[in-house]
Amino acid sequence: MQLYNKLSAKERAALIDHAGKSRLTLSFYQYANIGNPQLLRDHLFLTWDTLDVLGRIYVAHEGINAQLSVPADRFNEFKNHLDSIDFLKDIRLNVAIEHDNKSFLKLKVKVRDKIVADGLNDATFDVTNKGIHLKAEDFNTFIEDENTVLVDMRNHYESEIGHFKNAITPDVDTFRESLDIIEADLKDHKEDKNLVMYCTGGIRCEKASAYFKHKGFKNVYQLEGGIIEYTRQVKEQQLENKFLGKNFVFDDRRAEKISDDIIAQCHQCGEPFDIHTNCANEACHLLFIQCPKCKETMENCCSTTCMDINRLPYETQKELRKGQGNSNDIFKKGRAHHLNHQKDLRNIFDHFQKKQ
Repeated sequence: MQLYNKLSAKERAALIDHAGKSRLTLSFYQYANIGNPQLLRDHLFLTWDTLDVLGRIYVAHEGINAQLSVPADRFNEFKNHLDSIDFLKDIRLNVAIEHDNKSFLKLKVKVRDKIVADGLNDATFDVTNKGIHLKAEDFNTFIEDENTVLVDMRNHYESEIGHFKNAITPDVDTFRESLDIIEADLKDHKEDKNLVMYCTGGIRCEKASAYFKHKGFKNVYQLEGGIIEYTRQVKEQQLENKFLGKNFVFDDRRAEKISDDIIAQCHQCGEPFDIHTNCANEACHLLFIQCPKCKETMENCCSTTCMDINRLPYETQKELRKGQGNSNDIFKKGRAHHLNHQKDLRNIFDHFQKKQ
């Protein structure tokens, strides 16, 4: 009985090419009380492997978080299987705006402590006591209200390439960092302001909304289905699109284009650009924004040091990497000190404070 992926990404890519079938990229999540995450994990892997599902799925006692792709001609089988599981029946699926047959190249189903890492150890915190969900039309109305504070619950490298108009974009590396910052900066407005949040697909906002209700905020809302579902509803209902730029996604596509606005810049020369790349030096692998001109000049590297290393024979590079691990800069994702146009740290609530 096979319970783990046995094919390399290269082997899987070849199989996808050979099959010649269109695949759908989608995501979903559900907070629920799962008694035996390992049992569910094994069941999902065994079933989805037969359906040629690929992706990254986390299962925990608090629920499930899934980003995956499935052959278009097997979607109904996949949906029927979800409906056979009580807490996943009729679950909303966030279908991608742009599809790529190779958005995922392996099936990874993992048991985790939590489906969203929050660093919280509060036994009285009930993640199911969530805020009010807003559909796209209501969301557009709310964010124009002067009594609304709109907060992006994503990390800096996500909001850098795209965010909603007038949104507060916390300059943070992790979801956990933003929770205390937001609570501290809005502590005097727990009752008189609408706290409206959004994220990629809704999962971080759902936990955040429950957390802020737990902390005493009275008017807590979240964008239902996140940016992905918002974009679908805007197109379907011909609503005004208030999102600027691209939506960062956690698969090989890296982003989906929502509007024609380019709000980011190349981290090396400062020219308007919004496509992320990884440094070609495997010992660095820093995620940063690099325009085509810099990509050619810098040979897809983030620094001249990395260029020099990347020019060495492959075996020599492997020897240099032994026991070293990745540079700590990899976690800075575009804020490494050697990038000339890295994102500047700033008071994230300047915009909100100026409105008061």
